[in-house]
Amino acid sequence: MTDSTPAPRAPAASRRGLILSVAIGLGVLTAIALDTTVVQVGSEADARQQAFSPDAYGTQEFPRIRDAVIARAVPATDLAAAITADQDAAIAEYGTPASTGAIMMVTVTGTAGEPRAGVYPLTVEGLPEDLRIRVQTGPAINGTDLRDAPGDIAFGAFRNQIEYQDAGSGINRAMAAEVLAPIDTANLTGSQVTVTGAFRLINPANWLITPVAMEVQ
Repeated sequence: MTDSTPAPRAPAASRRGLILSVAIGLGVLTAIALDTTVVQVGSEADARQQAFSPDAYGTQEFPRIRDAVIARAVPATDLAAAITADQDAAIAEYGTPASTGAIMMVTVTGTAGEPRAGVYPLTVEGLPEDLRIRVQTGPAINGTDLRDAPGDIAFGAFRNQIEYQDAGSGINRAMAAEVLAPIDTANLTGSQVTVTGAFRLINPANWLITPVAMEVQ
């Protein structure tokens, strides 16, 4: 004899629980979708999400920094006289204020002496004997003089201090590739060089120039 008793139905509470779970899942998926921003490749939003590239930044910024320094550069004899007469007035007229020493733009022609770690002293006629002028030629280019020279590259434009520092290094590398790479910087002693660049005015009797343009005769 066949048992014709119908199978028991699932309790209504179980069905309600299943429906509630599905609804919650759909709600979560909807919230995720609403909180998701679609970023088009190559768009401004895409660029913001990419990691900061110091070398790309330096390549982009160096040409305008070079042009700005060249446009504002003062002959070394004139700049030295102005600093001696009134340093604050010289900074106001020729410099870019910075947190540690103003950045001064200068052009100078002199004879290169014996280098030390890629830094050449220059003997320049018409300058005070106690004024020491040097130019750094690498391979390591130190400092953030080029970054700070235009006065419009601010810390607030970067995510942190590391990026801000790396931006200066990227600019220095871009300069070295454009300005210094074509020159035999290992053998400048005795040569007459013309340098246009920037230096940080900390010691008025000691200028360490980071070049943006350089010619060897």
